[in-house]
Amino acid sequence: MEIREGGVEVEVPSARDGMNEGAGDGVFFNPTQELNRDVTVATLRAYREREPRAESYLDATAASGIRGVRAAAEGFDATCADVDPDAVELAEANLARNGFDGRALLRDANVLMHEEAFDVVDVDPFGTPMPFADAAFARARDLVCVTATDTAPLCGAHLASGVRKYSAVPRNTDYHPEMGLRILISALVRTAARRDVAAVPVLSHVSRHYVRTYLELDRRATAADAAIERLGHLHHCDDCLAREHEFGLVAHPPESCPECDGDRVLTAGPVWLGPTADRDFARAVRERVTDDMGEAKRARRLLDTVATEFDAPTHYDQHRLCKEWGRSASAMDEFLGKLREAGYEATRAHYHGTAFKTDATVSEIRDATR
Repeated sequence: MEIREGGVEVEVPSARDGMNEGAGDGVFFNPTQELNRDVTVATLRAYREREPRAESYLDATAASGIRGVRAAAEGFDATCADVDPDAVELAEANLARNGFDGRALLRDANVLMHEEAFDVVDVDPFGTPMPFADAAFARARDLVCVTATDTAPLCGAHLASGVRKYSAVPRNTDYHPEMGLRILISALVRTAARRDVAAVPVLSHVSRHYVRTYLELDRRATAADAAIERLGHLHHCDDCLAREHEFGLVAHPPESCPECDGDRVLTAGPVWLGPTADRDFARAVRERVTDDMGEAKRARRLLDTVATEFDAPTHYDQHRLCKEWGRSASAMDEFLGKLREAGYEATRAHYHGTAFKTDATVSEIRDATR
């Protein structure tokens, strides 16, 4: 069937071909990822102003080619790569349908990336992106865009799988969306550092059932060292929900929780403890969301929140805390206002409607919001 998205017209598989399930023999297309693609286009617009030399774009797992087509519409020299002949044929037809000169190649993206360099590499596979990470950091010049849809391994719900795929220990906490994001960034930063490349997130978000991050590259060993120094571990108390973090690749977990003296303390890591977005860049991306985007309203709301989030390694769930304390949850604005009145930083977090970030401890949050 034909669809219009962000000013381009493409042919995609119909629902009966597995479009909505991500399965079957047809070429995969996920309509629920339109927000992801809209934010990607806005990011490409903002990044081109940040780095004017960025011209070439690789969609490493192209499928229908819709990402490559939308990048071509922004003036990028787009290449769509896939190992499925039907996908390559469809991507080529979609580029031609819109009058673009981009390429559609029947190639393994890892092989292609070792043969050619690209200014921007976009890795958006079904599942984990890690099989593509090393090649992406080897040949991308400026920006690597990564989506992970295997959120259960990332957030610790499937612990063994998370350890295997991301070489880290994820833990399933009440801030599991952010756990997944920081585990993913950590794995990507460590992969890049093996090549003396610093991969620093300039924008990230967790939406629905996927994690998305945009990493700007710096090919100086000293910058890679600085990125590694932003890795560390989280220590989380399953009894009172207190948490603390420490920098460094060697963990020193506490014997008991410093808040409640409980012994159910979980340690996760190595995780990325630095900022997951550049606030100024997030604002620039927000300004480049246009009304022809199908998810423009959600994209602007998301980016507004990302651009104002307090920089802390974890977020809290207001409803989860109030349940723990045996009290009803107040309106979020009122709740955050009390924290600010008590002298703490407090902002909403984009992960869900009751997520917030603060520099207050759990006991300080409890006392300030009575």
